[in-house]
Amino acid sequence: MQLALSEEDRAFQQEMRTFFTTRIPAELRSRLDAGGEADPEVLRRTQRLLNEAGLAVPGWPVEWGGRGWTDVQKHVWLTEMQLASVAEPLAFNCAMVGPVIAAFGSEEQKKRFLPGTANLDIWWCQGFSEPEAGSDLASLKTRAVRDGDSYIVNGQKTWTTLGQHADWIFCLVRTDPDAPKKQAGISFLLIDMATPGVTIRPIKLIDGGHEVNEIFFEDVRVSAENLVGEENAGWGYAKFLLGNERVNVTRLGFSKVRIALAKEHAAAIRVGDGTLLDDPLYAARIARLENELLALELTQMRVVADSADGRPNPASSLLKLRGSELQQAATELLMDVAGFDSLPFRATEDVSSPQWAQSATPSYLNFRKVSIYSGSNEVQRTIIAKSILGL
Repeated sequence: MQLALSEEDRAFQQEMRTFFTTRIPAELRSRLDAGGEADPEVLRRTQRLLNEAGLAVPGWPVEWGGRGWTDVQKHVWLTEMQLASVAEPLAFNCAMVGPVIAAFGSEEQKKRFLPGTANLDIWWCQGFSEPEAGSDLASLKTRAVRDGDSYIVNGQKTWTTLGQHADWIFCLVRTDPDAPKKQAGISFLLIDMATPGVTIRPIKLIDGGHEVNEIFFEDVRVSAENLVGEENAGWGYAKFLLGNERVNVTRLGFSKVRIALAKEHAAAIRVGDGTLLDDPLYAARIARLENELLALELTQMRVVADSADGRPNPASSLLKLRGSELQQAATELLMDVAGFDSLPFRATEDVSSPQWAQSATPSYLNFRKVSIYSGSNEVQRTIIAKSILGL
C-alpha cells in the first residue's frame, strides 16, 4: 500500500509544479484562482500550451500524445494543475471521448479525431442524459435507425455542459429497441453539431449562468463511419468512460485552493480582538475539512497506486462521492466567510463588495451539481455497496 510519494515521484511533482506556475501565464490562471470559471478562449489557450508541452493527454496511448506515466504520476499531474489554478484540459475531450476513441475506435477515427481533440481544435460535448434517463441512463430513448451507410437519429439530450461551444457531440443512442436487456441495445455515436436537424437550447442555472443545454435531434443523418466500436456495444464503452471520469472529478486540488482562499480572507476579517481565523468554531470547521481532505487524498493514493493496467477501479465511485461532498463544503465555507458581501453578483462599480466575495455565492450554487453529474451520489453508494462491500 503506497500512501506517500517516492523520491522519484516527489521530483516529478516539483517538475509539474514549476511548469504550471511558470509556463502558464498568470493571466490565464487568475480567474480560476479567484473562483471564477475560465472562458472558452482561456480554455483553448491553456490546453494548447499544455498540448505543446506534451501535458494535455498524458493518459492516452503514447502514439497519440500520451506519456506512459504511472497512475501515481497522472494523479500528481492533475493535483498540481488544480493547485496552480490552471484550467484543466477539457474533460469531454481528454478524459472522456478521447480515451474511448483511442481504445475502441477505428484507425480512421483515431487519425481523424484524436490530434484535434488533444489540441482543442475540436470541442466535444457529452450526449448521455435525457429528460427521463439521468441516473438510470440505460433507459435512454434517443433512437438511431440504420439507413444504408447512415443512421437517422431522433431524440433529445439534456444537461449538455458547454454544448453551446461544441463542434461535435458523442452520444449514446438506442440502435436495438428489442434487445433483451436495455443496456444491450445502445451504441456510441459521434455527431457533428453542424449537421442539419441538430438544435441546441440553453438552460439557465440557479447561479444565473448558461453552462448546460438541451440538444434536439430531428431526422439527423449521421454516417455509419461515426459509430465507435461495434453496434449495440456502447454501454460497455460508456462504463469505461464513466470510470475514468469519476476518478478525475475528485478534484482534491480545487478543494484545497478554496479552503486556502477562505483562510486567507478570514485572516483579514476582524472579529473582537482577533480575526475570523482565530474564532474557535471557525478554526474547528477548517480543521475538520482539512482532515477530511487528507483522508480523501490518502484514499486516492491507495486507489491510484493499486490500479491494474489502467483499468478503472470500483473505488472511483468512493472518490467521486466524497470528492463531490468536499467540493461543496469548500465552496460553502468560502461563501460563509464572504458573508453579506457574497450577496451582490455582477454588481456595478459603486458596490464595495470585492470580486472574490461576489463570486462565492454563484460558485456555491453551481457546485450543487457535483453530487449529481458523473453518476449521482445515491448511485455511487449503490455501486460501493455492491462492488466493494459485496452487499
